[in-house]
Amino acid sequence: TEQKQSISDLTSLIHGLNVAAGWWTNLETGEDLTSKLGEKPKRNIPEMLCLIHSEVSEAMEGHRKNLMDDKLPHRPMLEVELADAVIRILDMCGGLGLDLQGAIYEKLAYNAQRADHKVENRLKENGKKF
Repeated sequence: TEQKQSISDLTSLIHGLNVAAGWWTNLETGEDLTSKLGEKPKRNIPEMLCLIHSEVSEAMEGHRKNLMDDKLPHRPMLEVELADAVIRILDMCGGLGLDLQGAIYEKLAYNAQRADHKVENRLKENGKKF
């Protein structure tokens, strides 16, 4: 059976592959573009966020049209484009030194206590629908 990896393990794997592919190197100067948490980012954060957003938009389009993926034709486009979005998110977190796994667990614990996430409050008039 396939060994399951933590989000932190996947972040390291994906970011390492993208570093090796040159995505975190200034191709003209050879400068390493990774940064540690608290350092000024060396990559364009709005650009990376837009690339993540574009993958989510492609997932929406694949779902809207009920398409199979063109590169992995045995998989729905929705699934593959969501995978692309997660890959981009994890790579960004790896390159910026962000602890996504820690933030996810903290956010899940926070959301479990939120009044607006409880069924009885969502059912009220003007409750959170989605």
